[in-house]
Amino acid sequence: MKPTIILIVVLVLAAMAMEAIFFVVDEREQVVVTRLGEPMRIIQSPGLKHKVPFIEQVHVFSDRLLYSDADPAPIYTLDKKNLIVDNFARWRIVDPLKFLKSVQTTLGAQSRLDDMIYAAVREELGKRTLTEIVSGNRDEIMDKVTERSREDAEQLGIEVLDVRIKRADLPEENKKNVFDRMRAERARQAKEYRAEGKEAATKIRAETDLTVTRLKSNAFQKAQLTRGEGDAEALGIYADAFQKDPKFYEFQRTLEAYEKTLGEGTVIVLPLSTEFFQYLGTGKKK
Repeated sequence: MKPTIILIVVLVLAAMAMEAIFFVVDEREQVVVTRLGEPMRIIQSPGLKHKVPFIEQVHVFSDRLLYSDADPAPIYTLDKKNLIVDNFARWRIVDPLKFLKSVQTTLGAQSRLDDMIYAAVREELGKRTLTEIVSGNRDEIMDKVTERSREDAEQLGIEVLDVRIKRADLPEENKKNVFDRMRAERARQAKEYRAEGKEAATKIRAETDLTVTRLKSNAFQKAQLTRGEGDAEALGIYADAFQKDPKFYEFQRTLEAYEKTLGEGTVIVLPLSTEFFQYLGTGKKK
């Protein structure tokens, strides 16, 4: 009986010694080994590892993507509106030694990170009016918040991957008044836009009418000039013809007068002895 008890005791002591000397690092973990409080080494590869028993201590941290969901908190916009903002962040531990020295635990990290992110969100939203926050590009705002939070969290051995706003609401008692003011502001802007559009249309029509008037005036002036030049040329031709053969010129002009006066079905009662009809009748001038 005694040898069996001794064997059991030896096995228990051996197991305790093995546990004190060896430890297993999971692939989802990273480890900092300290000796009497001083960091000795960082282990980020999975497998069976060893330590000096009773002197060295193992600090295990997650190597996975972590989430931090902050409590809703008030933030004031540029136009002094109170918003209740609820945000969350995705982050991971990239420097376990810095993490151990600064926050030590995941809970401590979440508390510090929430404060940093809240400060960044408050700063960015505080630069904008409520209308800009509600109707603007929220992704642009959150990208700036993420960048600011990443810079601040670097000292903790943390990399902030993304910060997003889940909810940004007005306090219940302020919602109706603010929404009424926003609708009134939108209506005012719409009225201004319509007035500007109407003014622009009127200006365009006036400029178009002026252009058309100028084009017509120029065309009329050119037509008059061309007509005047034609008339002058015709007068020159008539004068030249008159000088060369006055009788033929008179005959030509009389024929033109006949063409203009005596149309089809025209009845004129005048004696043939009238000078106007001198080339009618016998065909000879009397």
